[in-house]
Amino acid sequence: MQRTDLAKELSSNVYPGRGIVIGRSADGRYAATAYFIMGRSSNSRNRVFVTEGEGIRTEAFDPSKLEDPSLIIYAPVRVPDPAHTIVTNGDQTDTIYDGLKAGLTFEQSLRCREFEPDGPNYTPRISGLLTVENGEFCYTMSILKSNNGDPGQCNRYTFDYTPAKAGDGHFISTYVTDGNPLPSFEGEPKLVDVPNDIDEWTELIWNSLNEDNKVSLFVRFIEIATGETQTRIVNKNQ
Repeated sequence: MQRTDLAKELSSNVYPGRGIVIGRSADGRYAATAYFIMGRSSNSRNRVFVTEGEGIRTEAFDPSKLEDPSLIIYAPVRVPDPAHTIVTNGDQTDTIYDGLKAGLTFEQSLRCREFEPDGPNYTPRISGLLTVENGEFCYTMSILKSNNGDPGQCNRYTFDYTPAKAGDGHFISTYVTDGNPLPSFEGEPKLVDVPNDIDEWTELIWNSLNEDNKVSLFVRFIEIATGETQTRIVNKNQ
């Protein structure tokens, strides 16, 4: 697969929507993930990331201006146990969390979910699971999307990266670019570089997102040998 320059990919796209990146740092030391949200409407832009336990949730920056909480207020990141970190673009985070607790796999947990009910966009549900255990790291990514805009069929794709290769990451977003309706992401997750420094990666991603549409960014590095975490949260609304 051809390697994608993540900074160029994001800076050249006015509206990829929501995006997940998962990978392993170039030195092999860290499991890394990033999740960003963007918004075109005032309701979508009126959000911040806040910590909740070991994960995060979205919250209205100005509660008096919150119009419709459905599809925009959720927990993008949850940690069901020391080995697993879930990252998604919707309330399917909770579905995966409950599924893992019940002994289901990541893929099995998502069988009861499909794309978002926001026609005509039918926004894909994108999800990721990081597994750091016994000094090893692997990750899985998923996209649930309508069949070329037809809500009568949900197409389900799962991508497994075992073991994770040092320096490699994969990026998936909800949309190809801006549009009406918004065109769903196409193909498999894009191969990107993952640096060794969390602050470098945070700055690269945040500064590459469209200034008008970017809302919030979450980045986490997990030391594979120890499980210790570093987390960065950037909110446009301060």
